Amino acid sequence: MLSDTGYPGAVGSDTYDLIDRQLVHALQLAPRAAFSRLAAVLGVSDQTVARRYGRLRGAGAVRVLGLTDPERLGEARWQLRVRCAPDSAGAVAAALARREDTVWVSLNSGGTEISCTTRTPPERADHSLLLQHLPRTPSVLSVAAHCVLHTFFGGAQSLVAKSGALSAEQVAALAPDGPETAGSDSPVPELDATDRRLLGVLAVDGRAPLAELAAACGKSESTVRRRLEELTSSGALYFDLDVDWRIFGLRSHTCLWLNVVPSELAAAGEALAAHPEVAYACATTGPSNLHAVVITRGARELYTYLTTRVAALSGVQHVETAPTIRTVKGPGPLPLPSPRDI
Repeated sequence: MLSDTGYPGAVGSDTYDLIDRQLVHALQLAPRAAFSRLAAVLGVSDQTVARRYGRLRGAGAVRVLGLTDPERLGEARWQLRVRCAPDSAGAVAAALARREDTVWVSLNSGGTEISCTTRTPPERADHSLLLQHLPRTPSVLSVAAHCVLHTFFGGAQSLVAKSGALSAEQVAALAPDGPETAGSDSPVPELDATDRRLLGVLAVDGRAPLAELAAACGKSESTVRRRLEELTSSGALYFDLDVDWRIFGLRSHTCLWLNVVPSELAAAGEALAAHPEVAYACATTGPSNLHAVVITRGARELYTYLTTRVAALSGVQHVETAPTIRTVKGPGPLPLPSPRDI
């Protein structure tokens, strides 16, 4: 059974506390850190961290994911808006979520519109999902496709980092010893079949032990450790969290589509990226050239955000809002159902 956020078995917000929020923030900063290191920064015992993490992960409230960066791999990304007949949108969204080339599939605007992101490797430029499958799908009324041109906030950058759950001293204590990722001009290693197996395991569990990763790759643990460092330092691999935002008291998800004067697009996108409410922001093709995902406590906070921060953006000519009814798929593969959900 899916919760109202789309995650199986998510627990109520009244069961979350500061330690939970601090642990999630710490995992965003140091996703593969040992429980002992996380515990030292949080000022609690190793057992407390292990118990809290096990509870959050078991409830589907937090997943640590190792993901590939589409921009670093040269993949084309498209933001899709699929309008369906009301009685079929759920089934179409579920079908889209099962595809390997989709992420962030959600039902919006009263359950008649689906939004999702597709990723197409450079060697497969036919965009078959866009050009063939969706338009021929029964009950699909229209498909609008916006090519992502530039990401202002998202990917390795997370809304969790804006939460303020950890102090500046705690954030500094979890900072990596060296640069986490390389610059945009750094070479990206060519991925082979062994890398694909490694990345497949990390996409499901970013905290998978080295022994498990080595077994999946058929390599030694030292070899896998070096490859992890290479992929991460090149920016091809990053770690993110799939989060039930009720941990932070946030319940309202909204997609924004803004039409911005081209000369103001970069400035508006950078301003959006700095807003504490914005979980994702990108420039796209199409009549709405700036897209954002906003997460707030509720409708009142969304109204305040739209009439203050968004209203103050320079060059915005039109704003369309599409509330998210249910998130069907997040940034990684669909999680396997727990035994109680079968």
